[in-house]
Amino acid sequence: MERISCQGCGTCVLVEKFSVQHTSVQWSAVAVAACGEFARADSARVRTCIALRHSIDAAVAIGALEVSTRDGDVP
Repeated sequence: MERISCQGCGTCVLVEKFSVQHTSVQWSAVAVAACGEFARADSARVRTCIALRHSIDAAVAIGALEVSTRDGDVP
């Protein structure tokens, strides 16, 4: 997992891309508390932060975050 900072608020999370469609994000309690998008909504109902999604996409675009090239099952 790679550390990615949100371009919107600077919150840092751990991210891994398993495919273009599959992104795993590990949020710490500190990151959840610092996220402005989560603070503005009921965090139990918010599934993602749009600003963080854009930050992850930007990291992939510049090569700072790689998309996994695994083709088979992991033993």
